[in-house]
This record gives sequence, C-alpha cells and structure tokens, in this order.
Amino acid sequence: MRKTATTQSEVTIPAQPGPRDATDAADSTRRGPEGGAVAPPQSGIVSAGGDMSGVSVPAESDADAVILGAGPGFRPGERATVRLRDAGPDDPPRYAPEWLELREGADAAARAHELLDPLRIRLANLPGKAGLVIHDVGCGTGSMGRWLAPHLDSAQHWVLHDRDPYLLHFAAVASPRSSADGSRVTVETRRGDIGRLTPDALLGASLVTASALLDVLTREEIDTLAAACAGAGCPALLTLSVAGRVEFTPSDPLDAEIAEAFNAHQRRSGLLGPDAITAAAEAFSEHGATVQVHPSPWRLGPGESALTAQWLRGWVGAAVEERPELRERADRYLSERLAACRAGELQVVVHHSDLLALCRPTGGAS
Repeated sequence: MRKTATTQSEVTIPAQPGPRDATDAADSTRRGPEGGAVAPPQSGIVSAGGDMSGVSVPAESDADAVILGAGPGFRPGERATVRLRDAGPDDPPRYAPEWLELREGADAAARAHELLDPLRIRLANLPGKAGLVIHDVGCGTGSMGRWLAPHLDSAQHWVLHDRDPYLLHFAAVASPRSSADGSRVTVETRRGDIGRLTPDALLGASLVTASALLDVLTREEIDTLAAACAGAGCPALLTLSVAGRVEFTPSDPLDAEIAEAFNAHQRRSGLLGPDAITAAAEAFSEHGATVQVHPSPWRLGPGESALTAQWLRGWVGAAVEERPELRERADRYLSERLAACRAGELQVVVHHSDLLALCRPTGGAS
C-alpha cells in the first residue's frame, strides 16, 4: 500500500536517542540558551504533520509518463544526481516516492547477501556493546534500512541523510522498529551536502550505507565518501550501483545500441555511471580498506511488469536524450518491448554491483 503524508497527518515523529555511547555523535538535538532542545544545523526529525509546502509528487495521470527518478525528467542542463544539499523553492525533488516504492522489492531481492557475513563479523568486533550507529547516505524513502536492519543484531540508531525533506518524511515514518534479535531500532533525519561528509560527521558511526547512489556521483564525491569512512574507521556497504549491462529475453538487434547510448548518458557532467563501482573500489583501497564486490542484478519477469515498464521508458528515454538520432527506431523498439512486457513475454536482467569496504578501524576493533 502506498504511504502518503496525509495518512499520518496527525502524527509527529519524536526525536529518539541513539545507543548510549553514541549520544554525542548521533543525538539529533542540543541544548539552547534557555535549556530547551533545538535542532542543530542541517539536521532534524521530520514531522509528519509539518509544513510540506513547495514539495510535490509528480502526477501519474499519463500512463506513458516516466516517474521522476526512473528516467530523464530534469531541466535542461541540470545535473541528474542525488544532491544532499538544502532545496530551494525552485529545486524540485528528483526522485518520486512512487519510483522508489516500485523498485523496492526488486532492490531487496537483488542485494548481495554474500556480503552480510563479513559485515556482521566486523560489526561484532566493534568496541563496546551499546549498539550500532548507521548512516544511510541518500536514503530516499529508507528502503536500505528496511532491508538491512532486520539482518543485523543489536540496538541500531539510523541517521538518514537526503536532500529531499519529503523523502525523509517517508523514510522516518516507514523505518523498521526492531533488529534481527528484537532490539530497538531508532532513527533521525538530516539534510546536508555529500561534499561536506567528513570523518567528524561520522564520529561514532558503526557503518555507512547507500543504495543506488554511487553511479550518480562524481569521482571527487566518491573520493570524499571513501575518505570520510576511512577517517572514521567505519565500514561501508554500498549497494545497487549500475554495471552498464542489460540482458533481454528475447533479445533484439537494438539492445546493444540503446545500452551504449544509455551508458553515455549516465556519464554526463562528470558522473561515473557504470564506472562508479570500479572507482569506488579503487578509492576505498587507496585508503587502506579491504574491498569486496559482488553482483546484485535485478531479475525482472512477468511478476515485475510495472517496474519493467517504467524502467524501460526511462532507459530508452535516456538513450534518446543522449542520441536524438535514435528516436524513430527507439520509439518502435520501446513500443514492441512494452507490448511484450504487458503480455508477460519479456524477461530483463539489469546488472548492478554491491560493494563492501572494510575500512581500518580507528578505535581498537579487530
């Protein structure tokens, strides 16, 4: 069922403390001159009944429209990336909750479970027993937390970072409440810029996570992320980075040409696109981390037809935006692919990669 702000209009999400030994690092409030709690800059707990003026979700009345985030829907010259900066009134959301909700099941099925055991071993060896503090960068509606929190033991405090207050609202409302062993899970939300993510910002962090983020970053931003994690001595689990390869059953002669144009579109404006996973592995390795990469493909069949259709529109749309001369052939291609999708005759494997970086601990953990 789709979650909306109106369904929780009378609810305020309270500030919740993190694990006891991480209070100074992860607490979402500080004391004001009169002794009252005030939010620190670039941080805050979202109120479900708060002011959402100026934030809107794209209408879905046009069945052929691409949901924001599934494909190109940006203003000319705008950089199609998750920017964790404050949004102005003329800076609309780039990712609609509908798109993030549509892909959540496929994301959960695709993520590499093989990386969980080495992650659990590292987390189990952290000093102290007060629980985990997990920073989720570019959290969207919080799907990473909903997937990962039930796979990890102990109390968890999630710090959710995103530039979109509307998505932060969804993430806070729908956050998990218990971990694998039944311990409490709490959340706070923060807005900020990934370029200002420093070791100090991650003080007390046990883990940094992100999903579908690396490929919309530049090399400089990935270097910043790796340096921050290494400086804080915390591991990073970075999932679902596009690998630049797509397989269709049945195949079509135009598949490869569309894929090539899409990949070129992904690399616009200095973004790394399908090169991101290699760049991230290199960046973390240069900072002394042990890096593991594992495939995490979407496997889309008749049961995922709604997601497949939206993904197809966005994939082909980006290719045509990159190479307008493809339009006539691409329109015919898309029409045929969508027809096969509706008939349950299309299967697609969209390749992604997950990365686990075990940075050298700074607090004496092994």
